[in-house]
Amino acid sequence: MAKSKVEKWLTPEGLTLLAGWARDGLTDEQIAKNMDISVATLYIYKNKYQEILETLKKNKEVADYEVENALYKNAIDGNITAQIFWLKNRKPDKWREKPVETTDKDDGVVIVDDLPK
Repeated sequence: MAKSKVEKWLTPEGLTLLAGWARDGLTDEQIAKNMDISVATLYIYKNKYQEILETLKKNKEVADYEVENALYKNAIDGNITAQIFWLKNRKPDKWREKPVETTDKDDGVVIVDDLPK
């Protein structure tokens, strides 16, 4: 009887490949392509096999933190684009892109608030 495709990915070598792809920032679609399966099959594997789910999840988090740290370092080092991105995402109430329109309940006047507070 032929082995199922998932058995390859449950071995230490298979899990190491999955971990590496996740750390490299590959999407689920790209990982599925590398595994020679559909993305729907990958989702089934992730739901059915905790080892695959945890390997991908843990290693994607590592990649996310590395990027966050690099963004922070670039912002601190004076990269204006990184600073803007950081502030818009970390402090959207003060650094939003578009003005916010609100209606004053007392007289129905529309107030446009486009200045940082």
